[in-house]
Amino acid sequence: MSLINEDLQNLLTDYCEPESELLQQIDRETNLKVLMPRMLSGHYQGRVLSMLSKMISPNRILEIGTFTGYATLCLAEGLTENGIIYTLDINVELEEMVRRNFSKSPYHNKINYILGDATETVNQLEEVFDIVFIDADKKNNGTYYDLIFERVRPGGIIIVDNVLWSGKVLQQKQDKDTQNITSFNDKIAEDKRVEKLILPVRDGLFVIRKK
Repeated sequence: MSLINEDLQNLLTDYCEPESELLQQIDRETNLKVLMPRMLSGHYQGRVLSMLSKMISPNRILEIGTFTGYATLCLAEGLTENGIIYTLDINVELEEMVRRNFSKSPYHNKINYILGDATETVNQLEEVFDIVFIDADKKNNGTYYDLIFERVRPGGIIIVDNVLWSGKVLQQKQDKDTQNITSFNDKIAEDKRVEKLILPVRDGLFVIRKK
């Protein structure tokens, strides 16, 4: 999924902050036990998420798509003292692993893990968010974006993962999944309510700032 070669990726990783032991453990366990472990954010992208969070010092974060909790913990690193991260996921099969991972973290009391269809559970949250991270089923990126937009404070950011789709967005003839990604990217490009840029981190992070 990385768009740069392995040697350069290793160099970038060498020059960024190290992972905690817990994050290393989550990475190993995910790769050993979980289907499609490539969905995990991983070391370098995790440090990017952590850095963005620390720069904003959010009081409220929303994550759509928990997977095994790696990115959740990276984003939680920037929370204020009374901050909370809500993380939404539909995969009940990973619940035990995710709750165990969170219980080992110093941020465990700041994490609100909610299972269910995110298009429904997000409406249960009466919060204004400083950061939203969307990393779930890609066909619903636009739906999630529309659902949360009014819940993001002016100056807050929305981060969307996998927007370069292993480079397939460059292809003239696109499959349905790639068309969905391209349509979402076009939607953001045309949205005058935000400032935006794509970071070529791993599989592409769209960083969107609400004006």
